[in-house]
Amino acid sequence: MPPRSRIHLLAVTVAWTATLAPSLLSCGASTPPSAPPPPPPGAVRATRLFPGLSFQRPVALLQAPGDAARWFVVEQAGRVRSFDAAAAAATFVDISARVVSNGELGLLGMAFHPQWPMTPEVFLCYTRASPRLQSVLARFRSADGRTLDPASEQVILTVDQPFENHDGGNLAFGPDGMLYLGLGDGGSGGDPLDNAQNPNTLLGKMLRIEVRGTGAGYAVPLDNPHAGNPPCAAGAGSQACPEAWAFGFRNPWRFSFDRATGDLWVGDVGQNAWEEVDVVVRGGNYGWRFREGAHCYVPSPGCPTPGTVVNGAPLVDPVTEYDHGAAGGSAITGGYVYRGSAVPSLRGLYVFGDFGSGQLWTHTPGAAGMQKAELLRTGLSISSFGEDAAGEILLLDFASGGIFRIEP
Repeated sequence: MPPRSRIHLLAVTVAWTATLAPSLLSCGASTPPSAPPPPPPGAVRATRLFPGLSFQRPVALLQAPGDAARWFVVEQAGRVRSFDAAAAAATFVDISARVVSNGELGLLGMAFHPQWPMTPEVFLCYTRASPRLQSVLARFRSADGRTLDPASEQVILTVDQPFENHDGGNLAFGPDGMLYLGLGDGGSGGDPLDNAQNPNTLLGKMLRIEVRGTGAGYAVPLDNPHAGNPPCAAGAGSQACPEAWAFGFRNPWRFSFDRATGDLWVGDVGQNAWEEVDVVVRGGNYGWRFREGAHCYVPSPGCPTPGTVVNGAPLVDPVTEYDHGAAGGSAITGGYVYRGSAVPSLRGLYVFGDFGSGQLWTHTPGAAGMQKAELLRTGLSISSFGEDAAGEILLLDFASGGIFRIEP
């Protein structure tokens, strides 16, 4: 769920209140193919799939590479369940005994090794309280391809969390084969420790690391902005962290790569007024806490404008945004650029939603002026999106634990 300082994930009431490339290697914004105009509201619906299945506080939905039949659902308390259309859900791994999952904490992200199942590794991001509150990125192994061995855990890096919110935690391998991890600013409200703009911490950053063939650890890709600096494997360092690909994020809640262009799309949860969508490029500064969306958040001693170099990187405004007023939103959940075939009018559009209102919008890549169009009012608590092998978009309802598909 889109963690934020004023949003709490309550397992029973589920009551959240608002104050919660040009090349594939660079993952930069490329010029997309022309897209059809956005469909009008009501042109699609969200249909529940697998009505006999329900999950507890689901936060991520994915498939393994090369396996179009089986789905995996990440539950916030620390369990991953798997199923296919012909079988009931089974436990893939359960690490709930080591996960702290109250409020916005928990098991928040999962990614399969790109060569799964030949390389039977899965990466998880979760929060723990021992020896102190931390976000943990860890590698697990599977002996049979059906389950993960909890005892096989290898901790790759840890990041101390000063507060109990804004943990981010989404994981995904990019088309460049690198593992990307989004981390929030460390929590509280207004980023009081100024972590998002501090290059010497991993908080408020989009990380990019190499975990293939690195044993129990990781390597820093040579083309990362600060690749020559000492690693910040414990979350901070005396120099700019080489693991960081981009910075200036408040709480990146769900990101994805466009399977056609390789572009990296991020939904970044706002503070009190604005939710934003970013297309992330190498070394970009996405503005928090100077800016919330495309607006000043901290106007004194000044509010930098887009393109201004701040902390060594140019400030980048979002490609689109929405407010907490007329738009009816409170906490963004990042989605996907639609590359399926079931809804031709959506092809090439970025689809995203809001946890609090259940609304869905589309944005046309490359459009000027923060263009967006309302797609559907679902009434769901949209905690995450998923993309199947055919490019169709699914979504998770945190309240009911159900899986829904966007279709005509």
